[in-house]
Amino acid sequence: MKRFERLAEIRRLDPYRDAWEIYRLSSVHEFPWDFTRALELALYRTYAVPSIGRLLAETAELTDRAQKRYDDTVLLLDAVVEHGFGSEQGRTAIRRINQMHRSYDIGDEDMRYVLCTFVVTPKRWIDAYGWRRMSRHETVACAVYYRTLGQHMGIKDIPESYEEFEACLDAYEEAHFAWDEGGRRVADATLDLMTSWYPRPLAPLLRTGTLALLDEPLLRAFRYTPPAPATRALVRRAVRLRGRVVRLMPPRRAPHFARQNREVKGYPDGYRLAELGTRPVPGTGGCPVRRPGGTSPVE
Repeated sequence: MKRFERLAEIRRLDPYRDAWEIYRLSSVHEFPWDFTRALELALYRTYAVPSIGRLLAETAELTDRAQKRYDDTVLLLDAVVEHGFGSEQGRTAIRRINQMHRSYDIGDEDMRYVLCTFVVTPKRWIDAYGWRRMSRHETVACAVYYRTLGQHMGIKDIPESYEEFEACLDAYEEAHFAWDEGGRRVADATLDLMTSWYPRPLAPLLRTGTLALLDEPLLRAFRYTPPAPATRALVRRAVRLRGRVVRLMPPRRAPHFARQNREVKGYPDGYRLAELGTRPVPGTGGCPVRRPGGTSPVE
């Protein structure tokens, strides 16, 4: 297989009708490492919205059980990518995601913003650091894929196109990014988790490198001291260099799913999708919502 042969295959597909297939080819064949990094950054951005960061801090899922929360999020989203929306695995994963979200008082605007990060952040990352830029087919398919996911999650007023997703994200961040103590705790815990995946002596270097990849609005919201300009330039140049090296390598023949990532560590003996995630009890720690009449969270 030649380097751009799979891109030619993607361009032969319809980005609306074949959105899942295109997204799968792009995320598990063309850019598996980049999509992982970009989606980590997408979730990281959400902590800078106080209503999201504060809730995540109150649940303690990302401060006390960061590895499990990371693993569960990756595995549930990955099941849809691997098997599709209509598969048993895909339906189970989406059901579990909905059960968890319905247990908390999450505004629809916040849910829509999180969906926007999943569409916009990968394109911006790949265009900046990938071995090639995302094609228009991939960009459209990504928007259609996450629009479909959002519909399965019951999110209202989902943007129609990539450009609308991008405008929604930028406007929401400009209006809502702000300091919050809970959001900063979650951001710190996530940085600690990311550095824990590598030998301990590398932790300070990895932390600085991660901060060097964050933009100014995100750094301001968390009140992180920005790395020196020379450090930021060096880190970003190194990530771009990785993309150039990948471009010279043979194309990936076998798919690489997120469940195969070395960062997923919590289930060495396997897992069942229906058992992943949180199961909050109404009225206890973590602020799950007690439904009218004292009922359990909607399943």
